Amino acid sequence: MDFATGLRISSSGLSAQRMRMNTISSNIANINTTRTPEGGPYRRKDVVFESMPETKNFGEILTSEPDRNLQRVQVTDVQVDRGAPLLKYEPNHPEANADGYVAYPNINLMEEMTNMIQATRSYEANVSAMQATKDMAASALEIGR
Repeated sequence: MDFATGLRISSSGLSAQRMRMNTISSNIANINTTRTPEGGPYRRKDVVFESMPETKNFGEILTSEPDRNLQRVQVTDVQVDRGAPLLKYEPNHPEANADGYVAYPNINLMEEMTNMIQATRSYEANVSAMQATKDMAASALEIGR
């Protein structure tokens, strides 16, 4: 694997984890949002990743060595949770229904924070991999002097 390929693979991980962190941040920010432009409470969102071949086209996949079939990560979808909202009894709330219940987003703060920590650690791992690749390239240039 050359240096550029290593950097491209790590940068795809950085982009994917950044998107994941943005989505988690949106979920946390809207944990008490009871009314959205679409109607009803905010719906939790989740990012879907997919591995994609690093090679440019199918011909390169066929002609490359078996251990050269490197994969990069890509965000393919942002899924919206269709689960039932949490109902809380608050009869004086402006969004309360006829029975006095308010529909809140079905978001678990602890789960979101755990996902945020995991995304942060993955992001940091990709930054470390990129830094190691840059250090190897610099060392290779030093050897050539």
